[in-house]
Amino acid sequence: MKLLSFLSVLVFSFTAFAFNVDAVDLAEISAKGAVLIDCKTGDVLFKKNADTKLPMASTTKIMSAMLALESGNLDEEFTVDSDAIKVEGSSMGLREGDRVTMRTLVYGMLLPSGNDAANAAAVRICGSTDKFVEMMNKRAKKLGLKSTHFVTPSGLDDDTDEHYSTAYDMAMLTKEALKNPDFREICSKYKAKLKYGNPPYERWLTNSNKLLNSCEGVIGVKTGFTDKAKRCLVSACKRDGATLICVTLNAPNDWLDHTRLYDYGFNMYENQKLPLDSDRFAVNVVGGESDTVLCRTKTPVINMLRGKADDVESKVCINHFLYAPVANNTVVGKVKYLYKGQMLSEQEIVTSASVECKSVKRELSIWDRIKDEIEELFD
Repeated sequence: MKLLSFLSVLVFSFTAFAFNVDAVDLAEISAKGAVLIDCKTGDVLFKKNADTKLPMASTTKIMSAMLALESGNLDEEFTVDSDAIKVEGSSMGLREGDRVTMRTLVYGMLLPSGNDAANAAAVRICGSTDKFVEMMNKRAKKLGLKSTHFVTPSGLDDDTDEHYSTAYDMAMLTKEALKNPDFREICSKYKAKLKYGNPPYERWLTNSNKLLNSCEGVIGVKTGFTDKAKRCLVSACKRDGATLICVTLNAPNDWLDHTRLYDYGFNMYENQKLPLDSDRFAVNVVGGESDTVLCRTKTPVINMLRGKADDVESKVCINHFLYAPVANNTVVGKVKYLYKGQMLSEQEIVTSASVECKSVKRELSIWDRIKDEIEELFD
């Protein structure tokens, strides 16, 4: 057993050094559960007990915020439910009778981690927090989060052991949430000026995610803490066109964990040209002075995991023929680049030249030819 442990450490150390990352840094990741994934492809770059069920505290609000943003009428003003906002823990400062919008509540969830905001949104959307939790669990099932179960919209877990997820499930949830442009914008804000209250008045909310100001490229996402879950953190980081998602659950040193893991992960990336047999095409032209027209496309270069470009599939979708006249730079199709079913890039195919209509010569009758010959005699 000792020999096996030694060999595991040796292999882990060699892998880390191969990417110019201090092996001690990765060996010292403090989280009980952690994972680092590619936001676009879902590739796992690092994991530590990534499938272990653990409480996830207020990172729960990633699901609550995503559902709130999908509920519609984000800027419609309404009065918060007086019972929903009577909740302990972190708050956005809602009081009985306050007028808010759903968008404002999402800011309240994702920046100061307002438990009052999560409950108020839940009641507004479903009529009760219990029905909203049912919606959360249905969505989790639809997303394939097999080891996730929600009991509260906020993440408070003092009265239950049935509120849990895994580092991997939380990463996949975040991957889905970041597809929503409103979610991306809100979770990336370090501060935001909002107007709510009774009557509404302007005030500032500050994000509890310190990585936004301390780690290069971080664009979100959500902090969390309860006595049971300890420190939890989900973040996303974008560098040179690539985006990674990092999740740590029960991590005493979560800020440093994420910083180290991003430095480790992005060191595995490089710009790679996506495969395509040819960037030149010919398309048939009907009724043109030329029977074909040459077309071209750009071959994209993407920052992705080293060696993965060979696994990218290119699909060419192009018109079989065109009718003259054809203008230069006319879009005639697209090249789609797919990796594990995920769209990495889509490039237009355009014509490289113009093709005019074929000129038609009028066939002269015998009387017209005689007339022309007579006219030539007298010219």
